Amino acid sequence: MKKPKIKIGIILGTRPEIIKLSSLIRFCKKNKINYFVIHSNQHYSENMDAIFFKDLELPKVKYNLNVGSGKHGEQTAKMLSKIETILEKEKPSIIFVQGDTNTVLAGALAAAKMQIPVGHVEAGLRSYDRTMPEELNRLMVDHISDFLFCPTQKQKEILMAEQIPNKKIFIVGNTVVDAAFEGIKIAEKKVNILKKLEIEKDKYFLLTMHRPNNVDNKKTLTEILKALATIYQKYKLPIVFPIHPRTESKIQEFKLKLPQGILKIEPLGFLEFLQLEKNAKLIITDSGGLQEEACIFKTPCVTIRENTERPETVEVGGNILAGTSEKKILTSVAKMIGKKRVWKNPFGNGKTAEKILKIIRKGAGKGTK
Repeated sequence: MKKPKIKIGIILGTRPEIIKLSSLIRFCKKNKINYFVIHSNQHYSENMDAIFFKDLELPKVKYNLNVGSGKHGEQTAKMLSKIETILEKEKPSIIFVQGDTNTVLAGALAAAKMQIPVGHVEAGLRSYDRTMPEELNRLMVDHISDFLFCPTQKQKEILMAEQIPNKKIFIVGNTVVDAAFEGIKIAEKKVNILKKLEIEKDKYFLLTMHRPNNVDNKKTLTEILKALATIYQKYKLPIVFPIHPRTESKIQEFKLKLPQGILKIEPLGFLEFLQLEKNAKLIITDSGGLQEEACIFKTPCVTIRENTERPETVEVGGNILAGTSEKKILTSVAKMIGKKRVWKNPFGNGKTAEKILKIIRKGAGKGTK
């Protein structure tokens, strides 16, 4: 008896989601699996997202919702309504969401209410900080999903402790490894950001900073900028900073200035950014995804947060939690800058998308409802 054909819906809305679902899209296309993509356009600039699709050599999406930024409730409600209409039309066997954004919550909620199985890629992550909207989103999505795809054993243990049935949980690695390995190969052929910026391998720091806890608070942002000024004075290496629109806006609002030594640049495409990550002396970030990518490329990472939903990066020695005080950031940088790059990548071998699709094909999209 033939297995029933499946139809897959992939819902995304931010650049990290494009990156982490790119291997799933690519695998569906290569293996002629019936699929469609919904893009909420949750991020500030559709053009910025378009760069990522181009860089990753992905086909255009079928549906663009053009939701844009806004208050959490307003944004989620717009997505929920529009996604529901599309799902009624497409009638997928399963939908995939990845991570912890409002797009993920809206997509999973719309599908679950329509009794469409939900596959949550990168399930089981926890920061245990419910002041972060992302923490609330991933908690809710995990508990309404039918297939929970965990990067490591740690997330499976978290989900089982929350009473999610074992039969729903699968350890598959992280699709970010697929994207990083594929992306760096494409980058080597297409771009050379180091030459463009006139910097050299291992002779610059890479900085990203965008989280509301860091940039919406003047005192916290001031403390981080003071730390960056001291880092440049001590190491005399440029700090390359692809600045997020939110961060730039807050710096202007608070009448602050970027310190000497920071090389402020516009947000980059995925390929150029991968090159910056791979070749940096050290990365300073508040991004969750960047902690993973740094770990994969064996670039030491200092995370300017009090917690992380990627504890594996700390456990293997590739990352350190520095908080946001000037003193602790400086201590953390001093510790990580001399770190030997010998840790093991905990996130898999780059075949996560293939594993996920094999699991879904076995279930033929029936889920566990």
